[in-house]
Order: sequence, then structure tokens, then C-alpha cells
Amino acid sequence: MSEVAQHLAEIRKSLPDHVTLLAVSKRQPLEKLHEAYAAGQRDFGENKVQELMEKVDQLPADIRWHLIGHLQTNKVKYIAPFVHLIHSVDSLKLLQEIEKRAAQNNRTIPVLLQMHIAEEESKFGLNAEELTELAEAALSGHFPHIELQGLMGMATFTEDEAQVRKEFGVLKRHFDHWKTHFPSFNTLSMGMSGDLEIAIEQGSTLVRVGTAIFGERNY
Repeated sequence: MSEVAQHLAEIRKSLPDHVTLLAVSKRQPLEKLHEAYAAGQRDFGENKVQELMEKVDQLPADIRWHLIGHLQTNKVKYIAPFVHLIHSVDSLKLLQEIEKRAAQNNRTIPVLLQMHIAEEESKFGLNAEELTELAEAALSGHFPHIELQGLMGMATFTEDEAQVRKEFGVLKRHFDHWKTHFPSFNTLSMGMSGDLEIAIEQGSTLVRVGTAIFGERNY
């Protein structure tokens, strides 16, 4: 068994049945992605469209590709034909572009709204007011080719577990609120290699794990 397969087996054992494991494959060599695929992994997440496009043709067609990084509107057209889930919708302009490209490709694209829950200013995401604005826009029926499936957020990078717990708790409360408005709400994407236990405890349904599966990234 490869090292990647061993790591995957260990992580899967620790996850409840209702939690999806997303393998974050950014800056990882193809060979490691093939090892993860051989070990049964099908959900892979990339941060940058360019790197995703370089990988997609070199890996099996049944992989479910997730875009988890900040997405620029001019890059949506490249991933619109195949992307499984866009985690990082953080503006009305981006939502409108996804709708346009989904219609051109005659498909419905599932998305998550990204909320800013961390103390770090560098992280992207919507505040509560902006989240409400986008969710209400999605409810208006103007986006027939988009399925709003839930929320995504990143906690502050800190060893203070109480703070991480609090931030994930905020995201979960917003998720629960909007779930009552959207029958399609089924995904709360929160938790990474360093904080996935707290995220799961707070209600995460999808964890984004890279280093703990593949080891340190190639920079």
C-alpha cells in the first residue's frame, strides 16, 4: 500500500459516514493523485483554475473536481463544462458569470457561498449582510442554472481551539438558517488538515484535506 493510500485509509476511518473527504491536490504531483485515485478517492480540490486545467486531462474522467480557491470571473468559462462544485462564490458578479457559463454549457453548476469567519483579513468571503444579499438573489429565480448547495468557510489559523470552534459555530448557524430556505442545501464545507476534528464536531459535512493525505506541498 502506498503512503498516500495509508493516509487516506487512516483519515477515512476517523470520519463519520456523513462527512465527505475532499483531497486537496494543489501543487501535488500527478503521481500522488494517481495513488489517491487507486485508493478509491474521487473528490479532488484545486485552488487555481490553471493548475486544475493542467491536471484534468491527465487523470481519470470520473474524478469530481472541486474549485476551492478564489475564483476570478474571467476563469469561470474554463471550468464550467465539468466542475463538480465551486466552493468559493463571494460576489454577485461571480454568481452572474457562473449562471451565464452554465447556461452556455446546458448544465446546472452546484455552488457554495464562501463566508468570511476568520480574523485574518487576507481570507476571502462574504460578511453576514453580503451573504444574505447573495442568498436572496439566488432565491429570486434569476439563476436557473445554479444550484446553491451550502456554505464554505475557513477558520483563523491559530492554536486557540476555542476561537476556531466559535468561528465554525458561526458558519453552522448561518448554514442552518439558510437550509430552511433552500431544499438543495446539503454541504457545509469547513475543516482542513489542522482543524477537521473541531469542524466535524461543529457540523461540517465536507472536509478539505491536503497535507495529511499527500504530505508537504511542492513549492
